[in-house]
Amino acid sequence: MDNYKLEKIIAARAAKTIYRDGDKVIKLMGGEYPAPDVLSEALNLAAVGETSLPVPRLVEVTKINGKWAIVWEYVEGLPLDQLMEKNSGKAEEYLERFVDIQLDMHRVSTTRLPLLTEKMRRKIEASGLDSTVRYELLARLDSFPRHTRLCHGDFNPSNIVINDKDEACIIDWSHASQGNASADAAQTYLLFRLAGQISRADKYLAIFCKKSGTEKQYVEKWLSIVAASQLPRAKPEEKEFLLHWANVVEYE
Repeated sequence: MDNYKLEKIIAARAAKTIYRDGDKVIKLMGGEYPAPDVLSEALNLAAVGETSLPVPRLVEVTKINGKWAIVWEYVEGLPLDQLMEKNSGKAEEYLERFVDIQLDMHRVSTTRLPLLTEKMRRKIEASGLDSTVRYELLARLDSFPRHTRLCHGDFNPSNIVINDKDEACIIDWSHASQGNASADAAQTYLLFRLAGQISRADKYLAIFCKKSGTEKQYVEKWLSIVAASQLPRAKPEEKEFLLHWANVVEYE
């Protein structure tokens, strides 16, 4: 279908542009964007849409002007990161809610999504790290128990939208997988650190561990693995940060 209006840009990146057209969101891919990646992302959204979680409804996968596009329903509201900035006095309250939403997500078990461990393995192998470091990271990855918890892969406050009824919706499922919830938490921690929010990162991790009953050291063991797995798609300004964390390996 070519009848969507591509006028209001929500976000623009190198290989994709996201538009809003009324009650629809159109994610338009670059001309060389691989079809399997488009269909995989759409499948992720369709799969989580079958759960009880509040997520946008997938409308269709189509081509617009010869380019792949994924269309889903627009979610009214404000992202949680904006609410945190507008209401700084409630930042910790919002952070508690953020963790609660993540834990609700982690309670969902799924076998319809890619395996997180396999995604991480491929990315670590493509990370460009020294072979010894890669070996140690992959050995650690193999030592963790295999879980089938729903993991977002990019769980940060900008991907939680709160509407005027104070209802939350989780958006952007392009990196979703099934795996270990602590890996997803480690990813969120690093996202806060990447944004320079060190205090918020530490508070987040403390709240997550307390509410989930997880040892802090267990989540921390995932940090080097998660950092290494982010290197292949990292922006140039993120590389040094991720390399530092990826090289923090306990040689046992």
